[in-house]
Amino acid sequence: MQTTSPALELPRQALTREAQADLAACRSTLREGSYTFFAASLILPRAVREPASALYAFCRMADDEVDTGADKQAAMTDLRSRLEAVYGGRARPEPCDRAMAAVVRHFAIPRALPEALLDGFAWDAEGRRYDTLEDLHRYAARVAGTVGAMMALLMGVRSVEGLARACDLGVAMQLSNIARDVGEDARMGRVYLPLQWLREAGLDPEAWLAAPQFNDAIASVLQRLLAEADRLYQRVDDGISRLPLGCRPGINAARYLYAAIGHEVARCGMNSVDQRAVVPRARKARLLAHAMLNLAPGRARAPAPCLPANQFLVDAAVGAALPGPCQPQGAGQTAWWRVDERLAARGVRVLEMFERLERQERTQGMSKLGAR
Repeated sequence: MQTTSPALELPRQALTREAQADLAACRSTLREGSYTFFAASLILPRAVREPASALYAFCRMADDEVDTGADKQAAMTDLRSRLEAVYGGRARPEPCDRAMAAVVRHFAIPRALPEALLDGFAWDAEGRRYDTLEDLHRYAARVAGTVGAMMALLMGVRSVEGLARACDLGVAMQLSNIARDVGEDARMGRVYLPLQWLREAGLDPEAWLAAPQFNDAIASVLQRLLAEADRLYQRVDDGISRLPLGCRPGINAARYLYAAIGHEVARCGMNSVDQRAVVPRARKARLLAHAMLNLAPGRARAPAPCLPANQFLVDAAVGAALPGPCQPQGAGQTAWWRVDERLAARGVRVLEMFERLERQERTQGMSKLGAR
């Protein structure tokens, strides 16, 4: 079975003005709202970085629509309509919709993947909670494993093992985010920690949500969650070894930077109730250097089985039709990606970005202190 697809390339000069504007809008969205992905994406080959930006911008838009909308059910109905239009060849005249339509067409991304992502957002809209770790896995598979699978397809990875590890990475990253945001979520009446774990630690979920406080019990729950995230991160080496060489630094960067979020929570004594963990710039720089150098991790002799929650994503991606040659079909349908391997220059840009982000974080922190 063929497990990789050929790169889809066209000269950048062939872009229509509309396509250039759409791509610029997608990158701007990520620059403003998805710092870690935007930084890591700078060291991906352009053949992956640019369609990935379109993909992430659509996901970011969908998440924001549900998270900030006054009528969450209406937002979900609208998002499902937008996705149907993307796959039906009649994308709305919005930059991220048009760009997403180009990506799913040229890379043959099965509709089941973004549909599962929207299902995860619907669970958020319902305020769903998760009793067990397996339940939390099912949620993380939808809101993050889906993105891992779609990213793998952009890189031409279509093997069962490669897709399983991509989904593992997505779930691990989501667990890191959950660990970082425990206090912030609780103050909004949300809890993503397994309720069973809270009870085993002697905490009543409803009582703790009514007055979220850091204590040894919540620390023990976070320690369990981060141990599970690290277990999944450790499985990712096998997946990295299955990627095209030019894609490995960027995916390594995402992996190390997100894992570092959890490690920072641990460094702060597991207290993500009263503070939000921020990885220092110097550590980010070291992780970036490691990401760009550790390009040949060992491939597992016996790959770990697919996480049960991710199995339906892997099945959908493996069973999807292989993409055919890239054939432009008119305005707004031209692919814009092509390979550009100047990793050293991008590394400098990433480091500069980390410096800017740290300054922003310090400024925001000072603003919050001044408001108290």
